Formats: sequence, structure tokens, C-alpha cells
Amino acid sequence: MRETADRLMSREELEAALREIGATRYHHLHPFQTLLQDGRLNRAQVQAWALNRYYYQANIPVKDAYILARLGGVELRREWRQRILDHDGSDTERGGIEKWIALTDGVGLDRAFVESGHGILAGTRFAVDAYVHFVRERSLLEAIASSLTELFSPNVIGVRTRGMLAHYTFISKETLAYFDKRPVQAKRDSDFALDYCLEHATTAKEQAAVMDALRFKCQVLWAQLDALYYAYVEPGFIPPDAWRPGEAEAGGETR
Repeated sequence: MRETADRLMSREELEAALREIGATRYHHLHPFQTLLQDGRLNRAQVQAWALNRYYYQANIPVKDAYILARLGGVELRREWRQRILDHDGSDTERGGIEKWIALTDGVGLDRAFVESGHGILAGTRFAVDAYVHFVRERSLLEAIASSLTELFSPNVIGVRTRGMLAHYTFISKETLAYFDKRPVQAKRDSDFALDYCLEHATTAKEQAAVMDALRFKCQVLWAQLDALYYAYVEPGFIPPDAWRPGEAEAGGETR
């Protein structure tokens, strides 16, 4: 909907434009995502997904800390700080990062290897690092807008978890505990971010920047799945330094 960038849209028009971006560009449309939720990947391919996705999960509180440091006002900081707590956890509650490690444990990967960041695809690293850089360097409005992919995640999470539980014998509800709270958390966070963007994008240029930020974030997510598909599905060209099936199994040797 780039044709609307030369005029100021109403809040309703801007929201509709943002939702259209998600409907056409979010990574639920990616072939790797479809294979994953339909049970058409093997155990090693699911391991590759879990390993690479950990790098993204581990960097979410990093990018949120950059946003938090730029927010003015106690209420805004309190709102955004919850995102960091959701992922880093606390003394009394596991956070999203620890729950993702439980997922990689569940699919049979060595914990120390996963946490080290070794073996992830270059495409994963470049995409995630670009996201952190974007949040750090762009305007606060653009940084917040880049989180709006959470508008589209709750339904996708439900499809993914149901499909994985139905099709993979090595997956359990405990393995997928990360996703238990994410639909509620994502809706809370995306409601806040959407309201912020609709309120603060007061010129056509700012509205265009908000839409471009969401497009960029969709590209970040899509690029990660592109890298996984190319290396582990078709044509199956695994880069020299990337994890290979059979390596870093829990209880085995790591490299």
C-alpha cells in the first residue's frame, strides 16, 4: 500500500495498511513454516530451526533494552520493561529464553552448544543483527513499529503448536512451553505498540516510515526461514561453519 504514503491517512486507514502488510508478508506464508507445522520436516530439520531461532529469541531483550533506554516517561518504560521480563524471566519465573532452551533440550540438542551461538547460519546471524541495529539506529517510532509483527503471531502460534504436537513424536507440550503464554503476551504488546504508532505517526512521512519498519521486520523473519530452507531442505547446501545433523546431540560431543 505504498501509494498511500504521499497523503496522511486516518488511524483506521493506517491500521488497515499495517494489517495488510502482515497478511501478505508475514512468515506464516513461508514454505519452511508450512513444512514445520504440517509435520513434513524430519527431526534434524526441526533441530536446525530450534537452534537458529534461539539466536533470535536471545536478542529480543537486547533490542527491547535499546527501546526502553529511549522511552520518556515512567509509564512507557514500565510497559516496555515487561517485554524484557517476559524473555529474561526472574528469580521466580522462567522467561522465554529459558523456555526456548527447554525446547532445544526437548529436540535433543546440547544446551551449551545452543547457548554458545556456534553453528547458526550466517543468514540467521545477519538478519537478527540487522534487526538489533535497526532498532538501535532508527527513530523510536520506527523501532516500536518494527515490533508490530506481534499483531499476527497469536494465530500462527496456535497453528504451529497444534501441528507440531500432532505430527512429531519427539515433541511434547513441555517442549513447546515457550508458546503457552506468547499469544496473550503478544496481544498485550502489539496492542500497545499499535496504539503508540497510530498516535505518534502524525505525518504522511511518519506513517510511511511505520509501514516500512513493519515490512523490514517481516523481511527479517522471512530471511531466517530462507536460510533454513536453503541449508536444510532444498537444495540442502549447509554452509561450512553451520551445524550439521548429528552434531551437538544432548549427552554427546560438541564441536
